[in-house]
Amino acid sequence: MKTIVVLLGIMILGSSVIAQKFITKNGHIKFYSETPIETIEAHNRQVNTALDSETGDFVFKVLMKSFEFEKALMQEHFNENYVESDTYPNAMFKGKVKNLDEINFSVTGEYEAAVEGELTIHGVTQKISANGLFTIAEGMVKGESTFIIRPEDYKISIPKTVINNIAEEIQVTVVVDLKEYKK
Repeated sequence: MKTIVVLLGIMILGSSVIAQKFITKNGHIKFYSETPIETIEAHNRQVNTALDSETGDFVFKVLMKSFEFEKALMQEHFNENYVESDTYPNAMFKGKVKNLDEINFSVTGEYEAAVEGELTIHGVTQKISANGLFTIAEGMVKGESTFIIRPEDYKISIPKTVINNIAEEIQVTVVVDLKEYKK
């Protein structure tokens, strides 16, 4: 009988440390460019995201044509002339949470996160690092981060006629509400 109680105790304790995987298909990415001539903002609410709480693996996949702009002409230029969405339909981030040991995904609270990985846009991959915040509550993980990218780093050409309309550095904000993946 003692053996059964000990085994049940080990099984219960062991089940609490099993890795959790969190996903969403409707994360939100916003990018923002401001110059004296023009402000450009776009939103994409169809961001696929997965997070493995044991390994820290963190992946985003973004359909570029899903970015929505205030003006239809901006959206057309973005897809046809800048990111060439027909040729490069997706952006992708593959990385890791570097300070995983400081985040407890089973305890409610806010945890600062450091994420490093590779961001691919327009067929070009660059290493990036970003700080963010994970908010854990009711079995969900909300992730938030803001970082800067430069179009020239991803070989995105800006025509000289509009070079002053688009900032050299684009602010990218990511907000994802991840739910536990259950098989």
